[in-house]
Amino acid sequence: MSFDKYRQILNIEISFFDLIKIILKIFCQLKLNNNFAIQSSFSMENKNYQEDLLHIRQMMEKSSRFISLNGLSGVFAGIYALIGASYVYWLLSGLGIYDQNSVKRVEDLYRKSFVLQEIVGELLSVAILVLVAAVITAIVLTIRKSKKNKLKIWDKTTKRLLINFLLPLFVGGVFCLVLIWKNDFGYVAPATLIFYGLALYSGGNFTYSDIKYLGICQIALGIISLFFIGYGLFFWAFGFGILHIVYGLVMYKKYK
Repeated sequence: MSFDKYRQILNIEISFFDLIKIILKIFCQLKLNNNFAIQSSFSMENKNYQEDLLHIRQMMEKSSRFISLNGLSGVFAGIYALIGASYVYWLLSGLGIYDQNSVKRVEDLYRKSFVLQEIVGELLSVAILVLVAAVITAIVLTIRKSKKNKLKIWDKTTKRLLINFLLPLFVGGVFCLVLIWKNDFGYVAPATLIFYGLALYSGGNFTYSDIKYLGICQIALGIISLFFIGYGLFFWAFGFGILHIVYGLVMYKKYK
């Protein structure tokens, strides 16, 4: 066989191998495209399942949780608390309790409570006024949000929320009244923070779970204030005032 014939055969073989390579590349590409299509289809189906689960979860929350709370009610409650605390501070300063005296003098005045007996009625009036203003504001804003989102206000979830929230609050109120009756005014502010925190944590099972964090903060603040008897008003103002405002703004932005 001549050299030209060998070269022709060699060229044919080279062309054949190139053809095989091309076919293999096409096959691999088709396989990759097929796998990508399967993965894309699975991803779309998975995404649809996640959206369905999220929708079901939202429906369950609407039926099992009270979601008509408005974050602005917390903001207004905090403002009312700061106004009330400012008035009480001005009142106590007039009696010489919050002046430039030592911590020991403040503690003695609170523990003996002879001075506070004269204005206990006025202090209770301020507390009740702040509470009533906060409750009325919360009710108005809750009704407004419920109508906007077409949600029921009064149902089984609302009853559960009120029971779990009001029970610790009622026990704490009775406990604080006993402290006032015993003239132990120094422990009133810590007690209100602790029992209010317990009420929030308990009620958090039937509304936005974020409210539990506010409850934990109130409880912690109340416990800390037990070590600083005589300065309970400042802790009370921070807990019911500042924390309420911060919490209300966060909740309003998150669940607007």
